[in-house]
Amino acid sequence: MVLLLLNYNLTAQDSEITPLDNYLRIAAENNPELRSMFNQYLAALERVPQDKGLPDPTVAFGVFISPVETRVGAQKAGISINQAFPWFGQLGSQESTTANIAKARFELFEDKKNELFFKVQATYYSLYVLEAAIAVTQENLVLLNSFRELANVKLESAKGNAVDLLRVEMDLSELENQMKFLEDSRLPLQAAFKELLNTENRIEIQVPDTLITTSIQEGKNELLDSLLAANPSLRKYDFEIDALDSEMDASQKMGLPSFNLGLSYLFIEERVGSDIPDNGKDAIFSQVGVRIPLWGKKYSSRVTEKELLKLSKTEEKADKANKLNTALEQTWRDYMDAQRRVRLYMELAEVASRALDILVVQYTSANTDFEEMLRMDRQLLRYELELEKARADQNIAVARINYLTGKNLQK
Repeated sequence: MVLLLLNYNLTAQDSEITPLDNYLRIAAENNPELRSMFNQYLAALERVPQDKGLPDPTVAFGVFISPVETRVGAQKAGISINQAFPWFGQLGSQESTTANIAKARFELFEDKKNELFFKVQATYYSLYVLEAAIAVTQENLVLLNSFRELANVKLESAKGNAVDLLRVEMDLSELENQMKFLEDSRLPLQAAFKELLNTENRIEIQVPDTLITTSIQEGKNELLDSLLAANPSLRKYDFEIDALDSEMDASQKMGLPSFNLGLSYLFIEERVGSDIPDNGKDAIFSQVGVRIPLWGKKYSSRVTEKELLKLSKTEEKADKANKLNTALEQTWRDYMDAQRRVRLYMELAEVASRALDILVVQYTSANTDFEEMLRMDRQLLRYELELEKARADQNIAVARINYLTGKNLQK
């Protein structure tokens, strides 16, 4: 059951298994909805032997209240056994129906599992963004404190002015307030993540210092083809349609005659004072019966019902495919945008860092504009935060594309 839950190729070497891999495993093992859906699939499998078996045989025992006299003696009692046989192929169609229903249940389970994995990944990357924002903000606080000391030194040496010191004090106050908000946001997000894992054990959530971005190797058209072929919510409709085809075939065969074979045994009482041959010999005879479906309209109506349900399922599948295609188009746009933002903010953060170093040197050696140095620091902070968000957005987009296309999660 665990292997079916995961369906996720983890590397054999423990050193290569990431914390996220372990969180996905814990979520798959502990999620109650996932376990419920898997048990529904197992229950559907148990219906297959029920529907492919013959009807139970009938055994009857009778006693003659008024014994029937025959030449060889009076009939006292009888016992019979009968077995019904449906039309050829009806049981196979019933078996195929229940098997396809079970397969549809499994696809529902797969879709729910993929959705759970996506939610775990998306929340995990959001936690990374939060922790990265706290780390970047802390570094910036250290930098602003050094600016305050620098402004204070220049003020004491009569080479600066009090306005510079007040400006850096205002920036520090704003940044400290932002830092408190980020730290307060940690607990609600961690609670949401642990809710997805649904474990009573205390788990220390580990996020990487730097997030490694993942990429999609296929093009958009290939992903669209993969979505139509492998998405579990679409494959579910395929099995449901196949089940309706089998139900139609079974309904048609129910409108054909079925057969009944039986065997009866009669107990004959021996005649007293008679020496005729076979005196008191019990009788055995076989029976053959045919069920004649005179009221055929109910069977043709059942076939029509299944045809209409099949048409409905076909339309539902087409509507679902259109919605999934739209979702994939939007996610592909987000993925491409995130890739561009990662490259952009890496370049901008590097340029802003060099510019800030130059401004700090100039302010230290000469009385240049202190406000420009603070403005560049704010820009650098924004670029660094946007870079971490873009990295997480790219990985979230990849996880959503894998979810939509029904792929195994990739590291």
